Amino acid sequence: MAVLSMSKQEFSRLEVLLRVQSGRLRVTDACVLIGLQRRQVFRLLRGLKQDGATSLLSKRRGKPSNHQLPAEVRTLALSIVRERYSDFGPTLAAEKLAQHHGCSVSRETLRGWMIADGLGQDRRHRLPSPHQPRRRRDCLGELVQIDGSEHAWFEDRGPPCTLLAFVDDATSRLMQLRFVTSESAFDYFGTTRAYLEKHGKPVAFYSDKHGIFRVNRKEAAGGDGMTQFGRALLALNIDIICANSPQAKGRIALRQAQERVWHVAGPDGQRAAAGGGIVDCRGECNLDEILAWREERTFTRNLALHYDRVTATPRLLSTPGTRPHRTTPP
Repeated sequence: MAVLSMSKQEFSRLEVLLRVQSGRLRVTDACVLIGLQRRQVFRLLRGLKQDGATSLLSKRRGKPSNHQLPAEVRTLALSIVRERYSDFGPTLAAEKLAQHHGCSVSRETLRGWMIADGLGQDRRHRLPSPHQPRRRRDCLGELVQIDGSEHAWFEDRGPPCTLLAFVDDATSRLMQLRFVTSESAFDYFGTTRAYLEKHGKPVAFYSDKHGIFRVNRKEAAGGDGMTQFGRALLALNIDIICANSPQAKGRIALRQAQERVWHVAGPDGQRAAAGGGIVDCRGECNLDEILAWREERTFTRNLALHYDRVTATPRLLSTPGTRPHRTTPP
C-alpha cells in the first residue's frame, strides 16, 4: 500500500471531492468550501476519478522554487561570511554583503544558509545566556527589597492573602512583614510607615515593575509620570529601583516561608555592617501628610470639584467685613 504525504489544503480538498462523488454534497457547495470555480472543481473530479488521490498533489513538490537564488550566489555569500563576518549575525552580515560586496541576500535566506553551513545556530538550540548575580550592598539600610507574595498562608483556616515583605539586601534580614488582602498603594503606605517608624529611612527600595511602583502605560497622558507611592518616596528622599527581571531582583524569595510558620529572626552569621544607610526620619517628616493619596483637581467657575464621578462644593470661610457666599453643602 502506497503512503501519500498531503498538505492540509490537499487533504481538505480530497474530503470535499469524495463527498461530491458519493452524492452527499452538491458541486455548488463544494465550490464554496474549496474556494474554486465550477470548472476547476470538475477538473479535480476528473483527475480524482482517473488517477486517484495522487492527482491532488502539487506538481511542484520536491522541485526547487522558481525564486531560488543560484548556487553560485550561495557559495559566494557563505565564503565571504566565513572569511570576514563569521562572528556576525544574519542581519548585520546581510547588510555588509550588500554594502561592500554587491551581494544582495535577504537576512532570512542568509540565516538559513548560515545554519545549514554551521556558521550559526537556531534560536531554539541556543544555550541560555548566564546571568551574573547582583552584588549585595555593603551596609544595613542601603537597599531594601520590597515585594508581595499571594498565597494561602493560613491554609483552610482563612482566605488567601498577600504578605508584604521588606528584606534588607545586605543582611537578608526580614525588616517588616504584614498580611494584607492584596497589593495596593494604601497597604504599601501602611507597611512603609511601620518600617520607617521602626528602622528609619533607607537609601533606596528595590522592587519589581508593579503598577504601584512605576507607571507602565506608555500612552498615559495625565499626571507627572509618577505613581502615588513614587511621589511619597520622592518626598521622603528615598530612591525606588525597579528590577528589569526576576533574576535581577533575586533574593526576596518567600517560597520556603509558604511551607512553614514564620520565625522572624535574623539568620546566624549575618554580615551586618553598621547601619550606614539608615537615616532617622522621626520628628522631621510628617508621615500622615506624605503617605497619603493625593490628586490634583481644579475648581470650576462655580467653585465645584469633580472627582470619581462625584461633584462637591466646599464651604467658603467668611472674612470680617464681608458677607459669606451661599454654597451648597457637599
